[in-house]
Amino acid sequence: MTYQLRNVVVAVALGLLAAVLVTVYVANYRKHVQQGAQNVAVLVASTDIPSGTSGSTIIAGHMLKQLTVPRTALTPGAISSPDQIARLVSTDQIMAGEQISTRRFGNALELGVRAQLKGTQRAIQVAGNPNQVLAGTLRVGDHVDLVANLANETQGQTSHYDRIVIRNLLVLRAPAAIDPKSGLGNSQQVSVMLRMTDSQSPKFYWAVKNADASHSSDGGWALALRPVGTAADAPTVIESFKTVLLDGVGAAERTKLGLTGSQG
Repeated sequence: MTYQLRNVVVAVALGLLAAVLVTVYVANYRKHVQQGAQNVAVLVASTDIPSGTSGSTIIAGHMLKQLTVPRTALTPGAISSPDQIARLVSTDQIMAGEQISTRRFGNALELGVRAQLKGTQRAIQVAGNPNQVLAGTLRVGDHVDLVANLANETQGQTSHYDRIVIRNLLVLRAPAAIDPKSGLGNSQQVSVMLRMTDSQSPKFYWAVKNADASHSSDGGWALALRPVGTAADAPTVIESFKTVLLDGVGAAERTKLGLTGSQG
């Protein structure tokens, strides 16, 4: 084979190889484009989903709807089955029409107490002495009532009244037990976190801040532990010096005290 003929053969072979490579590339590219253009099923929010909403609530509330979108338009982590978020909680607000992505969800531990708040519910943390907040007794998940001693001054005279201010508050974070070796005893301040509604929070705050601490060594307010399970509530009463003194006392005893006809 002459030198010129060999060069021609090599050139033709390289040309054929280049043609094959171009054909393969074009075929793969066309396949890739076709795959990207394929429509796939995806779940989107049918309504706004607040942060902290559980997947089970989203599913039960029919907050999802299925759409088909091009594969290239898929959001990272997009889901196609509600089961993928059934045991999760949304960690951010999801707007109506957004694709549901696992990246916007976490487990309840990751969300912390936020997983237990929804709608008008709020969390408030307050500090008190161990007796006030039942330190060492309260546990997460317990329910408590707020009892307070409130003072009212009229014409230079101060009257004190006791009542249950708010009932059935959920304990989100229990106070730590007091270390007996600390030597601080009841003077130590420990905090408790409670769940209440937005309308209850100002009443709770007012009672805690305005309870007559000077009239009581325990700060003038305390948490009362409710029964586990079904709890009953008696009618709300307001107690004062007179109601406590005269409750159950007959007319003769009232007369002896010069309090005939006195009511609470």
